Amino acid sequence: METRAVARFVRISPRKARLVTDIIKGKDPDEALNVLQFTPKGASPIVAKVIKSALANARQNPQINADNLSIERAYVNQGPTLKRFRARAMGRASRIKKRTSHITIVLKEKS
Repeated sequence: METRAVARFVRISPRKARLVTDIIKGKDPDEALNVLQFTPKGASPIVAKVIKSALANARQNPQINADNLSIERAYVNQGPTLKRFRARAMGRASRIKKRTSHITIVLKEKS
């Protein structure tokens, strides 16, 4: 059995969030939360929150043993990009892309 949690439209670029999700793949959720607590990246608290949500989802399912879980998949997809403009010299404008992410964590019981 597996359970998952998704955080959508998170205001962090997918590239930065993938650095954090690559660290925790294959680990136990408790170990992953401990690692994220001491990881100095901006995406760490966001990914930790998604892991806690996936654990809560697993505890709601009576068929899943919540103590015997591991992170099977952790991936980040790109969400919609917010386009903004910044004033530049001589009346020009330049585009700023504010990227968003969809962060997915899948927990699965160990065999």
